[in-house]
Amino acid sequence: MEYKIVNKPAFSVIGRLGSTEAGEGFIARLWQQANENFSEVAPLAKKKADGSFAGFWGLMSDMGMNFAPWEDGFTRGLYLAGVEVESGAEAPEGWVKWDAPAREYLVAPAGPEAFSLALEHIKEQGWTLSGAVYDFTDPGSGEASQYFPIDKTYGNEVSL
Repeated sequence: MEYKIVNKPAFSVIGRLGSTEAGEGFIARLWQQANENFSEVAPLAKKKADGSFAGFWGLMSDMGMNFAPWEDGFTRGLYLAGVEVESGAEAPEGWVKWDAPAREYLVAPAGPEAFSLALEHIKEQGWTLSGAVYDFTDPGSGEASQYFPIDKTYGNEVSL
């Protein structure tokens, strides 16, 4: 699998929020809700120089909203399905805004085994997963990837 390292500044996403406590398929339901009501947030969406949307994000966080990885073996947490917006944007009623911190990410193409392979790569490099993993879809190409926040400080104990 081919990986790249990206330093991404802090960014904001407005979307529909849900939890693993909503049961199987909750992420697909969130995306359906976000897509069906996208016209409510489209004017707030951040745009690229060519006028296309900057991106669609599935942000994850632990249940305490610390942007830490999902708990209990990556099975319990929060998910925000939405669009990247300018930092000053305010979420309309029924929507939630998260401000993701600046971080260094290992970026992996999305796929059935991508998550576990990327975690293994991080471990092999001696790095630490330093926060929650994010899903990203580039609206221009339709390509989906996952962003794994990493700490590349060697000597850290890796517990994945």
